[in-house]
Amino acid sequence: MSERPELRPTDDMTGSERRALVESMRPEDAETVPELHEVDVPDELREQIETSMSKYPQVRSASIPALWAVQRHYGWCSPDGIRQAAAVMGVTPAYLESVASFYDLFHTTPEGTHPVLVCHNISCWMRGADGLLEAFCEATGADHADADHGGATSPDGEFYVKGFECLGACDMAPMVSIDERYFGPLEDADAKTIIDQLRAGQEVMPEKALSKRPAAGGPEPKPDERVAKTEGGSGDG
Repeated sequence: MSERPELRPTDDMTGSERRALVESMRPEDAETVPELHEVDVPDELREQIETSMSKYPQVRSASIPALWAVQRHYGWCSPDGIRQAAAVMGVTPAYLESVASFYDLFHTTPEGTHPVLVCHNISCWMRGADGLLEAFCEATGADHADADHGGATSPDGEFYVKGFECLGACDMAPMVSIDERYFGPLEDADAKTIIDQLRAGQEVMPEKALSKRPAAGGPEPKPDERVAKTEGGSGDG
């Protein structure tokens, strides 16, 4: 039997090396659907995935919510976390890996604890997003060039900073998504304040938080219980 080529990222391979890799693959090399009783799945994670599955007529439609649950539990879509989700859903880990690697909000490598996504699309860019991204990089120690081209983790591992395409909040430009919450409009000086607040475990600039804004057309007569539960943190894992 010929020796199979060394496995490494296919982006680093030549065309001939890719062909050799494909030719060396055998059906029995592929990982099958893991048996649930053989995988140690945290109860909370399993409950979240099963709840998501119950909302869709087809199991695979719950892939994105399941991967969000994995990422929130472990901080990234780790191989073990993906395998656990696959066991609960009854799909192969390869299928979930294909979904996780397609969307850039899923991390397949460890990243910083606090994701800081600086919108730099047209509205935010015209109102100073480039300077805001640089200010967040300076406050966290993340590499600015990397943050602007794929994302960068701060040296202490606390922050993941990334220049991001449109986050759909042009009315509050320039804005930033921090821990999946929107803040804006921000000034460059706000970056250090926000990072200091995150390091201290404090609430982040409530006066700039989208969640603190009144509803368009006036206050709701009765707060939506689902929103109150989410904002309270009980659904963040």
